[in-house]
Amino acid sequence: MDTLSALTERLLSAATKAGADSADAIATDGRAVSIEVRDAALEHAERAEGIEIGLRVLIGKRQACVSASDTSDATIAEMADRAVAMARIAPEDSNIGLADPGQLARDWDVASLDLIDDAPEPAPAAMQAAAAEAEAIALGHDGISQVQSAAASYSRNAIHLAATNGFSGGYERSSHALYCVAITGSGTEMERDHFGESRIYHTDLPTPETVGRRAAERALSRAGARKPPTGAYPVLFDERIAASLIGHLLQASNGTMIARGSSWLRDRLGKPVLPKGLDLVESPHRPRVSGSKPFDGEGLPTQARKIIDDGVLTGWTLDLATGRKLGLESTGNAARGTSSPPSPSITNVVLTPGDASPKDLLRDMGTGLLVTGLIGSSINATTGDYSRGASGFWVENGEVTYPVNECTIAGNLHDMLASIRPSNDARPYLSRVVPSLLVEGLTLAGE
Repeated sequence: MDTLSALTERLLSAATKAGADSADAIATDGRAVSIEVRDAALEHAERAEGIEIGLRVLIGKRQACVSASDTSDATIAEMADRAVAMARIAPEDSNIGLADPGQLARDWDVASLDLIDDAPEPAPAAMQAAAAEAEAIALGHDGISQVQSAAASYSRNAIHLAATNGFSGGYERSSHALYCVAITGSGTEMERDHFGESRIYHTDLPTPETVGRRAAERALSRAGARKPPTGAYPVLFDERIAASLIGHLLQASNGTMIARGSSWLRDRLGKPVLPKGLDLVESPHRPRVSGSKPFDGEGLPTQARKIIDDGVLTGWTLDLATGRKLGLESTGNAARGTSSPPSPSITNVVLTPGDASPKDLLRDMGTGLLVTGLIGSSINATTGDYSRGASGFWVENGEVTYPVNECTIAGNLHDMLASIRPSNDARPYLSRVVPSLLVEGLTLAGE
């Protein structure tokens, strides 16, 4: 069978033969297993594996993308012919085009990223046993009425990218996950919460006992939840959901949004958007982290950069096309699928931590809301107006007093991000290393 590298070369050869001026090709080979248990019995088992190929052809300033899961010579030739025919009638875009050879990544060290667990693929029976143990541990806690889901999963994926500008490179990535959702109460008194993690190495996963226990403890802490008072209060975003707040900033600084003029950050380049002293750093080469990669989806080298430097927004997240449209250089952030052209995407980010613990921030906030869960989303991409359903715990005099549900928090991202105060509890192995964040003066709609 062809290697992924050979597959991409066959795709490029077919594209050139079909009349493409230039082309790039991507090939992926993946396998994934997921196991779910319920009441100690197997509830669902799924395995997927296969090769996917994608081809982008360019004719002048026109392009087209095609994809397939069949790697036969006939299919590849048909893909190339179809892509060229589509490109000839596609609208012109003066910003598209492959990277110049001098822009391409030349040397990279995939091994240093440590993205592959070379241990044997876990047996489905072992995955089922781990999920069943997590479920049993959760159900063993008084007050847990049921476990909605206990699941284990594994995947391993390889990718290879090549282009007619001379680039060719690939890498692999593995993932192991264990997850449990526990429920306390019944009917209208039912409350649920969860715990789980995904790691590159199976040995880095928390034990089934830890997963089941944490899920149960979180669910039990929510028993008797009720609506909080309505008003303007400080809100502490718990570490497990704080990254969503930074995610809105990352989305707004994406070059695609800026090029469309639809971002609430469009006029903030070179201006403060976070408090002074805070950096937001993209770090695509962190070992054993899911978002790490040696090069981007256009073959450019990935590199660390400060998106926010001392509170100030320094630049946009760009691929080649959006960079050209904005008159800027690519930041090496192109992401690519088999059926679509490159687009800007973030890898790993780290927000400067604070010195205070979450308990310190609770004490300092006095009275307000600790948010541990968010549902729904109403974010105005142009203005930054923010509104989300929330659950968590009401805080009075710096102490948690009762669990909260069915409330809405609202504000504006400009003001929210400008006032954040980070804690020191970020998990360093996540792709987005963001600690708990205290935000002043949000509007809370409850009772």
